[in-house]
Amino acid sequence: MPEGDTVFRTAAKLREALEGKKLTRCDVRVPRYAAVDLSGQVVDEVLSRGKHLFIRVGQASIHSHLKMDGAWVIGRVRQPAYKIRIVLETADSRASGIDLGVLEILDRATDMESVAHLGPDLLGPDWSAQTAVSNLVADPDRPLSEALLDQRVMAGVGNVFANEICFVFGLLPGTAVKEVADPLRLANRAQQMLWLNRLRINRTTTGNTRPGQDVWVYGRAGLPCRRCGTPIETDKDTERVTYWCPNCQR
Repeated sequence: MPEGDTVFRTAAKLREALEGKKLTRCDVRVPRYAAVDLSGQVVDEVLSRGKHLFIRVGQASIHSHLKMDGAWVIGRVRQPAYKIRIVLETADSRASGIDLGVLEILDRATDMESVAHLGPDLLGPDWSAQTAVSNLVADPDRPLSEALLDQRVMAGVGNVFANEICFVFGLLPGTAVKEVADPLRLANRAQQMLWLNRLRINRTTTGNTRPGQDVWVYGRAGLPCRRCGTPIETDKDTERVTYWCPNCQR
């Protein structure tokens, strides 16, 4: 599932494949931008902002968001052609955007306006735990997992990290924000979790990278809690699926 760490790592791969190189092919398969051709221009910069990606080429900026199923693939693509929304090629590399939830070509000079609503980026140079806390506690009655998923609070947390953070702090996902004893510690721990996973292919929140040992509660409904052995519970009737240990989280 693409969260802030996945997007950060994707930007790093795109940077290695494209940055500083001239595009020999630019095929945008979105009707609104189908006539855009950036071939012959150099890719100046690739950057991530929360869950958003920007590839800056000349005066243009290719803005994408992976949403739930999107990905950027370097090299050979083993996907049906209809899933490919953009292809960028240089003399020695090829990057394809697959099932991108958002793909648009923006004016480079104003591309950051599209993400101006975001809170501080957990993996970006603008990260500020104090700002994140101020955003978090602004609505004290809001459920914690919902607040963590709000990118206006802090940018980068997705459903996996939201569930795992709630477990680590011993709080049910529906706990009101005002019940968090130390919001600053929570914000710092969220940043640490994403930072430690930013270059890992296999994400872990437990510190154990072995298959089946990498998360505390996410996706483990019915399995024993790693701390107390109580079966993990889940609620799939909400907009975002939640997981929790009824003994460790109160």
